[in-house]
Amino acid sequence: MYAVIETGGKQYRVEVGTELQVDLLDVEPGQSVTIDRVLLVADGDESAIGQPTVADAAVSAEVVRRARGEKLISFKYRPKARSRVKKGHRQDLTILRITDVRLGKKSAAEDARKADADARTERQRLEEAAARQAAADAELAAKLAKASADKEKATAKASKKADAAESETPKKTAKPKASTKSDAEADEAKPTKRTAKAKSADEADAAPRKSTRAKKDE
Repeated sequence: MYAVIETGGKQYRVEVGTELQVDLLDVEPGQSVTIDRVLLVADGDESAIGQPTVADAAVSAEVVRRARGEKLISFKYRPKARSRVKKGHRQDLTILRITDVRLGKKSAAEDARKADADARTERQRLEEAAARQAAADAELAAKLAKASADKEKATAKASKKADAAESETPKKTAKPKASTKSDAEADEAKPTKRTAKAKSADEADAAPRKSTRAKKDE
């Protein structure tokens, strides 16, 4: 919500929180002042235009301090009359801070306070939700770390048991494989047996021949 006010013969567009310089007012710093000459009040799509002022509208302001404006030079010159007049002027000003804009029962200050409270409540709600989420994440991380540590301990314990069992079990001696030389000797032994049988058969055949030859000699 904003308004257009008139003071000191000048018009100003103001809203809550606006600071403006106006011509000197008969008020002390820290006091409050109410400006009744409100020419226009607008709130979103709604607006009220005064003819010349808006009824039931007022703007409240707080006097911040008094000040003086920039120096202005006034120079008057009349040719052929040897007349020259030079003057300087600094306007006395009052610094105002707008605290409220009212139209009937509507108050811009109350709306701003309500919006700030809602924003603060929403921010607190978000902060609380973030804190709860952070606590839950920390708890889950602690559980995972504990489970990982337990798993590592179990693995180390099982490894120690396996090492102990392996050290207690005697090592089995491997059976020596038959060398190539023994295989060759076995192969040589087989033909030797066959040769002995053949020799005995030859001797058996030679025996009758010998007897026949002996009979002839007799």
